Amino acid sequence: MIDKVSKLEAYQAAKRLVVDVYAQLKLFPKEEQYALCDQMRRAVISIPSNIAEGMGRFGDKDQAHFIDIAYGSLLEVQCQMDIAMDLGYITKDQYETIESNMRLLGSMLIGLRNKRRPSTSQPFVNG
Repeated sequence: MIDKVSKLEAYQAAKRLVVDVYAQLKLFPKEEQYALCDQMRRAVISIPSNIAEGMGRFGDKDQAHFIDIAYGSLLEVQCQMDIAMDLGYITKDQYETIESNMRLLGSMLIGLRNKRRPSTSQPFVNG
């Protein structure tokens, strides 16, 4: 099962996002290390963690639930990166590079979620 998770494209993309975000956080001012940076670290690490935990569940409904959580954490990171750009902690180019990766990961998570959603629920869409 562990090999199955590690080969999952969404899981690999989520881990790359963790590395990219952590690299940017090293450039933030020291006064943000225990505020915005700490929150961003928790949110971004939650993405691959919830993908892995979800794939370890046996039912589609449980798997979909953890993918939903991963997607929510992705949106949290996107919000925080947007705020970091507004505060001048990252440049627009840095934001756009990470945001492009987040959009791709978001599409992957939507695909995973829709494959596992109960037949009676509405599809999860990126809007």
